[in-house]
Amino acid sequence: MEELDVEPPLTLIPELNSEQKQICFEWGPVEMLVCNTVYKKPEQKEERPGCPFIYVVRKDQDVYSHTLRKLFNESHGIFVGLQKDEKEKVGKSRTAQLVRVSKSYRSVIRACMEDSHQMAVSARDPVMRAQHSTQVSILSAMELIWNLCEIMFIEAAPAGPLLLHLLDWVRLHVCDVDNMVCDVLKSESPAKHENFWNAITIFVLQGRMDEARQLLCKEASANPASISMCKILDELMKKMPVLNLGNTQTLTEIELKWQHWHDECQRFLQDGTFASNPRMETICKILLGDENTILEKKDLMTTWYHFLVTRLLYCHPTVKPMELHLYAQSSLDQFLGGESSPEPLDIILLAAFEFDIHQVIKECSIALSNWWFVAHLTDLLDHCSLLQSHNLYFGSNMREYLLLEYASGLFCHHSLWQLAVDYFDYCPEYGRAYLELHIERIPLDTEHKALKVLRICEQRMMSDQVRSICKIMAMKAVRNNRLGSALSWSIRAKDAAFATLISDRFLKDYCERGTFSDLDLIDNLGSAMLLSDRLTFLGKYREFHRMYGEKQFFPAAKLLLTLMTARIAPSSFWMTLLTDALPLLEQKEVIFSADQTYELMRCLEDVMATKSKNKTLQDDDDTETIKVEMLRLALARNLARAIVKEGTLEE
Repeated sequence: MEELDVEPPLTLIPELNSEQKQICFEWGPVEMLVCNTVYKKPEQKEERPGCPFIYVVRKDQDVYSHTLRKLFNESHGIFVGLQKDEKEKVGKSRTAQLVRVSKSYRSVIRACMEDSHQMAVSARDPVMRAQHSTQVSILSAMELIWNLCEIMFIEAAPAGPLLLHLLDWVRLHVCDVDNMVCDVLKSESPAKHENFWNAITIFVLQGRMDEARQLLCKEASANPASISMCKILDELMKKMPVLNLGNTQTLTEIELKWQHWHDECQRFLQDGTFASNPRMETICKILLGDENTILEKKDLMTTWYHFLVTRLLYCHPTVKPMELHLYAQSSLDQFLGGESSPEPLDIILLAAFEFDIHQVIKECSIALSNWWFVAHLTDLLDHCSLLQSHNLYFGSNMREYLLLEYASGLFCHHSLWQLAVDYFDYCPEYGRAYLELHIERIPLDTEHKALKVLRICEQRMMSDQVRSICKIMAMKAVRNNRLGSALSWSIRAKDAAFATLISDRFLKDYCERGTFSDLDLIDNLGSAMLLSDRLTFLGKYREFHRMYGEKQFFPAAKLLLTLMTARIAPSSFWMTLLTDALPLLEQKEVIFSADQTYELMRCLEDVMATKSKNKTLQDDDDTETIKVEMLRLALARNLARAIVKEGTLEE
């Protein structure tokens, strides 16, 4: 956009409502203000200008969510820790390290999800309850997607272990069977409970054979006629080849064992062993991988990806990672059956099964309400070296772009902006430029907050921003008549002009009140007084008063004379300096020598000449006239005493 020298005109948008014909809007750093510019009340015949409603459209509303603040704060530490981890780790140790980081992110998501659930349960307001429930759904979907990406991209498990990870994924996220089992076991006769066989079936669908066998024992105890069938079914479930991560068997050996077990199940089914018990026969068909039978239990599985994993477990237990997308698409099609279209979550999961990382990130960016998820997931995948080849058209890579967007959203919050600083630090290409632009927009409400911002800028050697912050705080202090604070900020900014201005204010206040404020600051200026001549004068003038208070008259007189002859004091202050010399001139002991007295006389005449030239000394100003006469008299007497004293010393 071109830079404009004038304010841009308001953008008017016609509305369909005839009573409110147009609105205007204006963008701020992180939000847009929208208001009606013309409205008409029902009882009025003509339109009149006004603004009955103002709407605030925020860029990142989620940063204001109390629950999500925990997510942002906790994940910040994980993110920074990942950036600082040693890069030398390779192979399995590096993979294990990244998996641990991924699980840490997921644990934070789950903790926030539990908090949101508790808030939804305890909320009395239906609107708030709905908001928290929506938040639970979003966080649940985020963890589901993240967990699948962890399996597919970070762990990158080969055939065999891949199915084990997918089973754990389904058990964690889909179909809460445990509550159902509790209800069944609490009943007087579990085997007669309406959900008894549903619970066994779900356990089988999830490959949880031990739990299924334990429930099946209840049927054998309650129904002696079915003991024989229960034993056979129990034996089949017990013999099912179980994959485990520590298994040293090859895929070929596992497939041979699986085929042998599969043939045994087929034989019992064909023999009609379970013909008298349709429920057991159904379970046997599931063990055989009968897709139609499995699909009939879609109400128990609830999702297509549960159906996918169950189908793989009993039909293709040694499925290879690159074959997954074929089974995923067909499972989705079979499960939906043309009755409905895929949801955004379905599209994201399909992209993950297809190993299309960029599509996963793109769809998540569209579907989710904030940048947290895609920013942190992309950063983690980048550490896995999976995004190195993907650069955006304007030069920054995808990781940096998403981190910049996320951090920019954090900057609109009154406290989360501090987290954003670290995210910008780890964006090597544009992070510093973004930080410089955003940090200038932070409202410096308090001095404590200003010091925080200043420390951040100083640590990063952002000299322009340091000066800007110090000038802003100095101006605020001046407006509140806090001259000590203003001087401190101007010194920190190394702003000579502003330090001179504040020094003048100190001197003006001294002339009016006869005392200095903020003595501790002035007494401890040290080398800072060299920032400007006026500040030097202020520091030295205060030193003169300290010496005089300690009765060090000779060094005080010498310093006072130096201040007058150096001409670093403002001209309006010269008479004050000469007046300060009066007590020293009236001391019993001669303080000023003859030469020093001549210098004082010359200074007085210069002051009078200047006042006469500027016509500032009025004839009727008796006080000023008396002061000048007293000075002349004191100088004449001191000169006489000094000449006598010096003459006596020479003799």
